[in-house]
Amino acid sequence: MTRYREILRLHSMNLSQSNIAYSCGASKTTVNSVIKRAKDLGVSWPLDEDQTDGTLSKLLFPSKEESTQGKRLPDFNYIRKELLKNGVNKKLLWTEYIEECKLNGDEPLMYSQFCYHIQKDEQKRRASMHINRKPGEQVEVDWAGDPAHIIDPDTGELTEASIFVAALSYSQYAYVEAFMNEKQQAWITAHIHMYDYYKGVSKILVPDNCKTAVNHNKDWYTPKLNTTYHEMAEHYGTAIIPARVRKPKDKPNAEGIVGNISTWIVAALRNEQFFSLAELNASIREKLEEFNKRDFQKKEGSRSSLFHNEEFPFLLPLPATPYELADWKQATVQFNYHISIEGMLYSVPYEYIKRKVDVRITEKIIEVFYNHNRIASHKRLFGRKGQYSTIVEHMPPDHQQYLEWNGDRFRKWGELIGPNTHKTVDAILTSKRVEQQTYKSCMGLLKLVDRYSAGHLEAACEKALTFTASPSYKSIKNILVAGTTKEDASIAETPVKNIYGITRGSNYYGGRKND
Repeated sequence: MTRYREILRLHSMNLSQSNIAYSCGASKTTVNSVIKRAKDLGVSWPLDEDQTDGTLSKLLFPSKEESTQGKRLPDFNYIRKELLKNGVNKKLLWTEYIEECKLNGDEPLMYSQFCYHIQKDEQKRRASMHINRKPGEQVEVDWAGDPAHIIDPDTGELTEASIFVAALSYSQYAYVEAFMNEKQQAWITAHIHMYDYYKGVSKILVPDNCKTAVNHNKDWYTPKLNTTYHEMAEHYGTAIIPARVRKPKDKPNAEGIVGNISTWIVAALRNEQFFSLAELNASIREKLEEFNKRDFQKKEGSRSSLFHNEEFPFLLPLPATPYELADWKQATVQFNYHISIEGMLYSVPYEYIKRKVDVRITEKIIEVFYNHNRIASHKRLFGRKGQYSTIVEHMPPDHQQYLEWNGDRFRKWGELIGPNTHKTVDAILTSKRVEQQTYKSCMGLLKLVDRYSAGHLEAACEKALTFTASPSYKSIKNILVAGTTKEDASIAETPVKNIYGITRGSNYYGGRKND
């Protein structure tokens, strides 16, 4: 589905339609249509949480777009040559194309589709060129090829440390930090530290096509961003435009600085020994400051002076709080309307039983999403496995009513039936060490009123109390089944209207149907 929310968010940041199309994996035609249609309808960022991509799709484009299948495509080689001639434009060529389709009985493309396919053909042949970057426009990030090394103080074993490298495209102001691996946690943490170092955020973030940035990337036209990485970009208000696979020119500053970093930082530290990651990063920070303050060879100033004097004022401000690293998992809602996350169980609205949901896990919060809409949120549980976090509103109505019962309410109900029923309920409630263990038996007494009558139950309790001071639910039920009470000897299973909030009749529990 087209990422309408992301297109409108990036458009509000004044990014070009080309960059928006690339970041969202959509064509410029789609981006232009979405922006134009949203403007016509008065839809703009920020959007409400309930305005999902599905909602926006129905709002912006009620009917499906016409398909180009079955339509005749233009001769791109001919069009490319004709466009080089003076006075020839796409509108003229489209008119000639329409006439040719009519003569051959073919269905032509609309003008917008005609231009779109020509543009796609041009992109295949587009030559690379130097682009003058604007201050604060983008930052390029990558992992350096050559690792540093840390020595285990006990065994003397060498452990490789990966080097994260970032460079602002305009000033080439660099940031470098070492990590023990290249996993997602290290990748996101590196970005958080990078923005803190720059004390600002660029509009565009250009990463490599590593797995911590892009998922299942097949080609550069349709990148699929890692969920956590995209969430981090939203938090900082930046747009991610991944570099193409095996295309170092898409991030020339980072690629170039990787080589310089290898020389001026990693290689410069080759004769020093480090026994911890903290020691390594402390030395890297010293070398980094020297590197940024070193004068350019072919122009005046340094990376540091160019950054502070010209680029820093154009960076976006940092958010009030740093991004909190989150992990995403998928879970299936169980029949008890809970999901299991790391051995703990968290409730979800019962309507989602057997549905697959996305779970966002942070250090403090568990959030559950279905079709990108948040349906539950819990404080994260720690300690003994198997703990439950249950929100009453997530339970079915009959389960909620069951929770409303407690010892005092059972006793009050017994008083309404009669003194003997009250004594029996009190005896059952005090028969276990924990009162809650007896609620099921009390609920069973409550259900007997549905099948028999309040008078029969009171009489059965009176009879049971003559045998024992602590009658059980089972003994009361046996007396009622036998029909040997002071009430009418033939205890009929006469249905009585339930006035005590019972939610299920005897049929549900396997009882006989009412006559």
